[in-house]
Amino acid sequence: MTTMPTETTADSSASRTAAEIASQPATWSQAAGTLSAHTAALPRRGERVAVVGCGTSWFMAQAYAALRESGGHGETDAFAASEFPYRSGYDRVLAITRSGTTTEVLDVLHRLRSAVPTGAITADPATPVMRAADAVAVLDFADEESVVQTRFATTVLALLRAHLEAEDALPTGVRPLSEAIKDAERAVTVPLAAEVLGAEQFTFLGTGWTYGLALEAGLKMREAAGAWTEAYPAMEYRHGPISITGPGRVAWVFGALPDGLAEDIARVGGTLAAGSGSAADGGLDPLADLIRAQRLAVALAESRGYDPDKPRNLTRSVVLEDSPA
Repeated sequence: MTTMPTETTADSSASRTAAEIASQPATWSQAAGTLSAHTAALPRRGERVAVVGCGTSWFMAQAYAALRESGGHGETDAFAASEFPYRSGYDRVLAITRSGTTTEVLDVLHRLRSAVPTGAITADPATPVMRAADAVAVLDFADEESVVQTRFATTVLALLRAHLEAEDALPTGVRPLSEAIKDAERAVTVPLAAEVLGAEQFTFLGTGWTYGLALEAGLKMREAAGAWTEAYPAMEYRHGPISITGPGRVAWVFGALPDGLAEDIARVGGTLAAGSGSAADGGLDPLADLIRAQRLAVALAESRGYDPDKPRNLTRSVVLEDSPA
């Protein structure tokens, strides 16, 4: 069993994805520094809000929804854009879309036009989302060449955390973004343990807002490396998923480690990767810990002979036929 890795390997990847992963402390800082330019697209205190996205953006929506609601900023739901319920009662809908062209996201915004105020966060100002939403926050400095999303997604969540912090709505126990940025600087270089790099299976766990991070970590590993990954709420792990854990298999926990979980993982012979401990213990902010998982995805992809910049079966955006312009 291991906690914060202390041994083996510095990154040697020359991939564009690896370079974008390493740039995240800078893009998070830029997001915080330009917050005032983006607030028109963001939820107001007290509004009932739905946040939509696809894939990685949906997982960031889930993380933000948990942060916003638990911080007292307002009731917040997160939906995969294709599953948006179109029920009444939302004061605002916020869409997250790196490409600005994803069909399901644009469908939601078009159907809600003039009925509900809408905002969007995107990386590309020359895309249809600029016309589809009432207000758009453009994080073009966090855009990516790689198909696999890394820095745009985390920079969106950094921006949203900075907004909650500015509105005195950061939940208890969530670190200020300035501390998360310092942790991100550590996360881009901290060694990845040999037993994690050599594992055959990974289960990612989170609680509250960090469950969205667990889902995203699992997706990154599948996208980049074709890895066998699963993700669950941390307290659900012992209700079945622990049966997959054993020697050569990792349980990676974002955020607080539930009581007794480390002992349970050790009992079945699994490896615990718990880098998101308290600041006093030297643990990373959970969003910074996601950087370690991104780096692991690149390292594992390259060890299997895959190009992390060009994942199999994926494109930058999913655009379906007969979608609205």
